[in-house]
Amino acid sequence: MSRRFTLYVLIAMILGVVVGYAINATVADPATLQSLAGYFSLATDVFLRLIKMIIGPLVFSTLVAGVAHMGASGGALGRIGLRTMAWFIGASLLSLLLGIVMVTALQPGASLGLPLPEAGASAGVQASSLSLRDFVLHLVPKSFFEAMVTNEILQIVVFSVFFGVALAAVGERGRVLLEAIDQLVLVMLKITGYVMLVAPVAVFAALAATVATRGLGILATYGKFIGGFYVSLVLLWAVLMACGALVIGPSVARLVGDMRAPILLAFSTASSEAAYPRTLEQLQRFGVSKRIASFVLPLGYSFNLDGSMMYCTFATIFIAQAYGIDLTWGQKITMLLLLMVTSKGMAGVPRASLVVIAATLSFFNIPEAGLLLILAVDHFLDMGRSATNVVGNSIAAAAVAKWEGELEEKGT
Repeated sequence: MSRRFTLYVLIAMILGVVVGYAINATVADPATLQSLAGYFSLATDVFLRLIKMIIGPLVFSTLVAGVAHMGASGGALGRIGLRTMAWFIGASLLSLLLGIVMVTALQPGASLGLPLPEAGASAGVQASSLSLRDFVLHLVPKSFFEAMVTNEILQIVVFSVFFGVALAAVGERGRVLLEAIDQLVLVMLKITGYVMLVAPVAVFAALAATVATRGLGILATYGKFIGGFYVSLVLLWAVLMACGALVIGPSVARLVGDMRAPILLAFSTASSEAAYPRTLEQLQRFGVSKRIASFVLPLGYSFNLDGSMMYCTFATIFIAQAYGIDLTWGQKITMLLLLMVTSKGMAGVPRASLVVIAATLSFFNIPEAGLLLILAVDHFLDMGRSATNVVGNSIAAAAVAKWEGELEEKGT
């Protein structure tokens, strides 16, 4: 089923590019192009709404079941949590640092050759707060139901951990509820299967709409920026796989291969959330225990978005280069440490990377209008960073499972 799904997504991607290019080449009126793209985008928007519909209940049920099955003792939970966060912090540092090193070496902004937006121009993106206090407060939901309604993954995770620990502490009296939650997991996975039937159509529509409105010519205009970023992503994949190989061995290559379906889904829809259900399913097929996958993956969506974090440093310094602003290595290290905090919880924020970049530009007195330089190609870049987020979280889950002795590798 996984191979057929991958084939369907690939076919949908190719058809989407072909149809989008044909429309872009034959329709000259921008208003008409936008109107046609709107019709295509309807299918993608419906699919992403379906994903948002299931993501909260799926995270809650799988995480509660995973935590509750760890038992009443907090020792296992604390140990797994520490190991998970240690991996996330290390991966975050590597991602941010690699972005800084690569954009500094490639200098894509220095030879952009495009007219720069006036410094006072608005990009229409509101900068997020850089306050650590706001971030900590945001961790705790005011209401579980509000968190579910707004799909605040990090807040759902916090409540689910409390719920799972309490359910385990109740012991036998909570067994009926735990069995009910286990059954809820099965129901949510079945619903996920139904939702995924729409995925190839959504992939086709997403690429057709993007190529129809943007055209393929824009890839040439921003060739050095886009090419440099994708080269950096390839290097990041190599680094993450090398780190994974140190823990789980050479089978890390097979793990990434097994993730081809969720990786393609994230790439083609430019959405990490769209790939969450498939990633969870494939991790368990690879051999990661249910409780580890259900615990690590939701946390990863708030703390371990490796592709998105690398993009934050890469794009911010690219904009500085375009305006001829030289940042010292001291400023770049400050940027890295700043983004270690401000990039967390990005999964629940619309246009999250752009929001964080806007705040970072403001902090370093770089014209926020520089965001206008990357808005035109942000979707193409979002595709790569969303796929990288899937790779990073998959390797993280497998590594933690290996440390815990809960990785039983299976054939695909």
